[in-house]
Amino acid sequence: MKIIINQCKSELLRIFRNPYYVFWSLVMPIMFYFIFTKVVNTGMDDAALWQAHYLMSMAAFSVMGSAIMTLGIRLVQERTQGWNTFIRITPLPSYVYFIGKMFAQMVMQLFSVVCIFAAGYLMNGVSLTAGQWLFSGLWIVVASLPFLALGTLVGFMKRVDTASGVSNVLYMGLALAGGMWMPLDILPELMQRIGRWLPSYNYGNGAWEIVRGGHPQWSGVLILLGYLAIFMLLSLYIRKKQEAV
Repeated sequence: MKIIINQCKSELLRIFRNPYYVFWSLVMPIMFYFIFTKVVNTGMDDAALWQAHYLMSMAAFSVMGSAIMTLGIRLVQERTQGWNTFIRITPLPSYVYFIGKMFAQMVMQLFSVVCIFAAGYLMNGVSLTAGQWLFSGLWIVVASLPFLALGTLVGFMKRVDTASGVSNVLYMGLALAGGMWMPLDILPELMQRIGRWLPSYNYGNGAWEIVRGGHPQWSGVLILLGYLAIFMLLSLYIRKKQEAV
């Protein structure tokens, strides 16, 4: 148990010292939230609902970014720097290494959600029921599994600069096309049709439904599970291909 605790602490320190995490998971979402609720949309008819809606968007945006970029780029860095090889020749069991990494990732995501929720409350006085705060936060963390699997896919790339570029495109593209920066309804009709099948839209929509007093739609849950299965199968296939070389 002691070795597991020490490994979890080590992974947490490595993540919180990572500038990608600080910028993409905290600074950027809070900055966007301020701009789109205090500057751009200050004259909206139902400002309170928009502020709560966009708060969920930025919390989901943050967690999605940490899953795709922070996790993916870290995996590439560790492999290119020989960290994975070093771990194999140490007495540290592989399952302990895996537990530490997943624990640190979950703590990081919870921390991001809490920070962004606090920013929404402090900036705009966002008022939700205790159940809505709790349920939306749990949804954002748990429903991020497809993006963790996508981050693992990015982690199989051979070069850090390639992984950084690809993860940036994926992250920003999914956020824009999935309605996280602006409501999907104002985008062109073709983009709306595509967007409703993307994991980012169904991920954010689950939290949007909660703040409206509803619950995540089953169709969205099934779409997210489908993406999770696809990304996991691709990861297993690529891993086998790389090990065979």
